[in-house]
Amino acid sequence: MSAHMPIAAHPMDGVLARLAEIVGDRATRAPGVLADHGRSEAYHAATPPDVVVFPETTAEVQAVVRLCCELKVPVVAFGAGTSLEGNAAALHGGVCLDMGRMNAVLKVNAEDMDVTVQPGITRKQLNAQLRDTGLFFPIDPGADASIGGMTSTRASGTMAVRYGTMKDNVLALEVVLADGRVIRTAQRARKSAAGYDLTRLFVGAEGTLGVITQVTLKLHPQPEAISSAVCAFPDLKAAVDTAIAVIQSGVPVARVELLDAVMMRGMNLHAKLGLPEVPHLFFEFHGSKAYVAEQAETTEALATEFGGEGFQWATTPEERSRLWHARDNTLYAGLALRPGAKAMITDVCVPISRLAECLVETAADIAQTGLTAPVVGHVGDGNFHLLVLIDPASAEELARAKAFCDRLARRAIALEGTCTGEHGVGVGKMDFLPLELGDAVDVMRLVKGALDPDGILNPGKIFRPRDRQQGDAP
Repeated sequence: MSAHMPIAAHPMDGVLARLAEIVGDRATRAPGVLADHGRSEAYHAATPPDVVVFPETTAEVQAVVRLCCELKVPVVAFGAGTSLEGNAAALHGGVCLDMGRMNAVLKVNAEDMDVTVQPGITRKQLNAQLRDTGLFFPIDPGADASIGGMTSTRASGTMAVRYGTMKDNVLALEVVLADGRVIRTAQRARKSAAGYDLTRLFVGAEGTLGVITQVTLKLHPQPEAISSAVCAFPDLKAAVDTAIAVIQSGVPVARVELLDAVMMRGMNLHAKLGLPEVPHLFFEFHGSKAYVAEQAETTEALATEFGGEGFQWATTPEERSRLWHARDNTLYAGLALRPGAKAMITDVCVPISRLAECLVETAADIAQTGLTAPVVGHVGDGNFHLLVLIDPASAEELARAKAFCDRLARRAIALEGTCTGEHGVGVGKMDFLPLELGDAVDVMRLVKGALDPDGILNPGKIFRPRDRQQGDAP
């Protein structure tokens, strides 16, 4: 055999050549780049694409999608790589559209309090550019995610209790459809009764119905005053009951976050907070100085009724930053509890009246399975997350953790909640969607089939192909 036998051509080499005609050297099959786009913050196995493209304009995205439509090649949009359910995994290979270079603020309408951006800009980049306008974008999922990714997964985060989620803050979208058509889903008006609400159809669709190329967002006035506080509680139920009382009393709290005793131990290890290792609530209040003071006093009084103690107030930017920086780094705080472990991150959401029940049952489940699984929750809207720490080399431990996450999702659905409050369905929560939504999943399949008949847009996400039943057409 010749030592100089030529390497066989890859089936995607021809596609790469066609893509190069559109974007030049911004299309690549470099192994390192492919590997980077096959990973995320999820525990799921890495699945790299065959080609990565870095578009810079809507016209380039349109041309790439048209080519993929012609060749029946999968196309997956990629943001910051912070998804948690394999939402941007290239399960069937194909073309990955890395939207990172489409990161411009296109237009700020300060009088109308809205902004139009490209999808690759991250929330921190956006707020940095808005700083001098007196406005800000409040949705904060913790990670510095891209606006396109946040839109595609219907993200929310710590301030959703006051400012809502992405579905409440996206006014309009520009979207490239599977056949290459470009549509705009709405105008900039704050409300409309003009036809189907296409904006919210694409918000949360995880790139399965179209590729988002522009997002128009609501903005909010930067608050005159901000105050934060942290308070310890004797048990989970007392902390949750306090959060419910605060919400039901009409206190417009901006954030109310729950950290259980296990997470507080991790926080102390990682951030050196020196707080008691019992359940805590973290609060934040926005408004005028007098209004913030009134909110804080009311909240402290309510917390005291449920056994809360050791209120610590943070009113300076430095104090608040230290508190919330620690909260935003709960992944690393959790990992500090078990060096070398990998976190299987999951979330559910239930009506707040069922939250204590769900959390108490979940805590008992954790104890029975022998897992280490610290809890952090956006309890103002009934949403909580778990970091299930596992040895990545232990198949038994992985199976035990997956079984626990399965029970958690089913528990939340049984309590009239959802299997995913923020992370999306991706590949990780597909099996629970029929249990949660029933025949509505078949309606989703019909929408997918109408907008993407060849199934090229982020295939293998949200729902599985419907099993053929007797009597179905071939």
